[in-house]
Amino acid sequence: MKTRLNRLALFGIPVLALNLSVASPAARGQSGAASLTTSTPAALTVSGDVAKPLSLSLEDLRQQPRQTISVKNEHSGKDEMYEGTSLAGLLKRAGVPQGSALRGKAMTTYVLAEGSDGYKVIFSLAELDSDFEDSGVIVADTADGKPVGDKLGPVRLVVPHDKRATRWVRMLRSIQVVNVSK
Repeated sequence: MKTRLNRLALFGIPVLALNLSVASPAARGQSGAASLTTSTPAALTVSGDVAKPLSLSLEDLRQQPRQTISVKNEHSGKDEMYEGTSLAGLLKRAGVPQGSALRGKAMTTYVLAEGSDGYKVIFSLAELDSDFEDSGVIVADTADGKPVGDKLGPVRLVVPHDKRATRWVRMLRSIQVVNVSK
C-alpha cells in the first residue's frame, strides 16, 4: 500500500486513505464498542487517516440514517431505486474532517473505495462534502426494494451524479481515507 501511495504522491496526487475492511474489531485488537460492530461479520470497513475506524455489519449499515435515490441504469436505460446510507455520513462517523474543518492540509485527502473483486476508485474528500457539492454518493444495501444481490453486493457504492457508472463499486468492502500531507 505504501508503494502505491508513494507513486501517487510522486505525481502530486494527494493521498488520504479510509479503509473499510472485513476484519473484525477483535482481529484488529479493537473493542467492538468504538467501532460500531456487532458480532456478525463486517460488510464494510472504514479505515486509514480516520479518528475512529469503523467495521460495520449489514445490520449496522441498516441502522444508519437512510437515503433513497433514483437513477437510470446506463446499460438498460431503466430507472432503478437504491436505498442505503450516505458515504459522507459514514466518513463523519469515522471522524473525517467535513464542512468548515475541511481546509488546509485536509484538502489533500482522498477516499479509496474497494470491492471484494479488487476494483478500486478514488474520490477527493471535498467532492464528498456537502459544503463543496451535493454528490449524493450512498452505500446501498437495497435495489428496487430488495437486498442488493450477491453479484453486486451485499453493499454497493452508488454515485448518482457521475455521467458514467464507472465509480460505482459493486461488492464494496472497504473505504480507506488517505491524507498525502502527513
